[in-house]
Amino acid sequence: MELDALDRALLRELQNDARQTNRELAVRTGVSPSTSLERVRALRERGIISGYHAAVDLEAVGRPVQALISVRIRPPSRPVIEGFREWAAQLPETIGLFVTSGAHDFLIHVAVPDTNGLYAFVIDRLTERREVADVQSTMVYEHAQSRCIDPAPAERPAPSRRRR
Repeated sequence: MELDALDRALLRELQNDARQTNRELAVRTGVSPSTSLERVRALRERGIISGYHAAVDLEAVGRPVQALISVRIRPPSRPVIEGFREWAAQLPETIGLFVTSGAHDFLIHVAVPDTNGLYAFVIDRLTERREVADVQSTMVYEHAQSRCIDPAPAERPAPSRRRR
């Protein structure tokens, strides 16, 4: 999917503030409002913009303690992995879930009220599942997250070598 400089500028601006009006977006990117509107619509239709989300302060909603929990599943079959993934993703404590390779099958990012809540999540939720073979928890002290993801640069063909 080719993205030109305007597409990149629109994406950068929307990632910084998705609530701005189309008119503000047009001014910030130096185009007319109709051009801005059409380009953003095209980015949505192409699936490049997949949605708009509200950022939530975890402390303000009573979940200031974060942890990353590595989980190993046994037996490692597709139905067991998919079943666990669907179950874990729906838990209210889960704010991110990764299916991984290596020693563990999952990395679950959770937010809980306190360390007792983390303990209860691991002991009462995760280890009660018979397919869970191993769990390792890592407390998160700070979570720095990039708010603006630039698209990867387009690959450029290697220069051709001419024979002389």
